Amino acid sequence: MEPVSGTPEPALSPRLLPWPSPEGKPCYLVTDQAGRYLSRLADDLEVAQLATGTDVLGLAGAVLDDPVSPYTEVRYAGLRLAECLADALRVAESRGLRLSDS
Repeated sequence: MEPVSGTPEPALSPRLLPWPSPEGKPCYLVTDQAGRYLSRLADDLEVAQLATGTDVLGLAGAVLDDPVSPYTEVRYAGLRLAECLADALRVAESRGLRLSDS
């Protein structure tokens, strides 16, 4: 449907994507059609990121529960947990922004 002459088109809200730019800045997608390739790719990556976070949390728990875990293992677990937390926060922010658009 074409807009009536003189009537502005509705503004499209950008979607925060679950990956950063090569410079580490947020990436956004603006589309007027849900279910397109990049939207599905972003949905799939969000699911994978959250699943990875769950796996890392379980594995890190074993390392952190062991009082004699080597420093390098504890550090590695902490780094992976921080990465997963950053991913989960980006997913939460993206989904929260999309909810507020509804």
